[in-house]
Amino acid sequence: MKTNPVTLILAVVFFFPILKGFLSKFSSPNLKLDIEDINKTISFVFSLFLGIYYSKKIFIEHNAGIYKDIYERIPKNIIRYIENNFFMVYVVLTPLIIFIIYKIIFLILDLLNSITIYPILDKLEDILRDKGNIFKRIFGALFNIPKSICYILLIAFVLNVFSMFVKNDTLNKYLQSSKIYNNICKQAIIPVTNSKIAKKLPNIINNSFKIVVKEEAGKSSSQKNNFKDKKTIVYYNGVTLEEGIKSNKQINNFARHLAAEDATSKGKAKIIYDWIGTNIDYDHDKAKKVLKDNFQVKSGAIPTFNSKSGICFDYSCLFIAMCRANDIKVRLVTGEGFNGVSWVSHAWNQVYIPEEGRWINVDTTFYKGGNYFDTKRFDIDHRKSQIAGEW
Repeated sequence: MKTNPVTLILAVVFFFPILKGFLSKFSSPNLKLDIEDINKTISFVFSLFLGIYYSKKIFIEHNAGIYKDIYERIPKNIIRYIENNFFMVYVVLTPLIIFIIYKIIFLILDLLNSITIYPILDKLEDILRDKGNIFKRIFGALFNIPKSICYILLIAFVLNVFSMFVKNDTLNKYLQSSKIYNNICKQAIIPVTNSKIAKKLPNIINNSFKIVVKEEAGKSSSQKNNFKDKKTIVYYNGVTLEEGIKSNKQINNFARHLAAEDATSKGKAKIIYDWIGTNIDYDHDKAKKVLKDNFQVKSGAIPTFNSKSGICFDYSCLFIAMCRANDIKVRLVTGEGFNGVSWVSHAWNQVYIPEEGRWINVDTTFYKGGNYFDTKRFDIDHRKSQIAGEW
């Protein structure tokens, strides 16, 4: 069985400090230095998660409270630069906040240790001096476990951020198949880096969007780029695109009434986006069935509107149907979305805004995870976009 290199790297990173501590034994004269190293490890782990959490609250979400106040006090020219260069949040601002929090936590721990633990360690040194090598080796290994946890979290976080910004299909495949990496991301990284999505839409997408291209003769193949070939029929989660976006009188009347309060295309599209994001729930059971190529479940705008649930393709189809009812030009876009662990197949929409002469990105599936209506952050977790249809 071929070893996953990502899993191998994470395993080596975790066990190396423990093995090193076991081989070098627990040295009494270096006891305080070991405690100081543990303080650094604890400080780094806490600062890593607190830094990510607060940087997202301030620079990405900033919806209310003190985070909104802080964001509004930042000079406008700096805000514009951040919005146009969103990667700066991850490569500059977040590391800076992590460093500041790290220093504060370390100083507090060092002060507490000097008052409480260090006096006890002075007495403990005499006890450890009389112990055998096995005891010292075990103690040395145990004291390096916090350091191992710190290292594996750091490497997993680096891989997570790296995979978001660097397009490498081979790496993405290894990340998807690494159980250790997936568990670390789901248990530790996603709840902090994508707190809202993790709490409200766990496993929001996981390749639960399947595209099959069938030739007229009946042969089928995996996803292709030549969707517009007249000799092929494209099936999205088991239905054709025209079947998926098919509407009815109930949806059309409801959509027109819903968006009637705004006269602009952008305003109407935003109302529809908010309604779908608020009222449609992600169907995890359906996602699991699609993953197993079970297309017996109904897909498209009408089933989604009736059941008030669906997956990404269903969200997008309903958005199209409701936009068309309001004479708004709309597209279905297929590509990949970042689910907090790796890039997986996904679908979203684009809407044409005649008042501004441009198309804007809209993702109703990600609604509960933040603002995905014409936002600068869109390109961070969406890529490889292809226009599957326009109406």
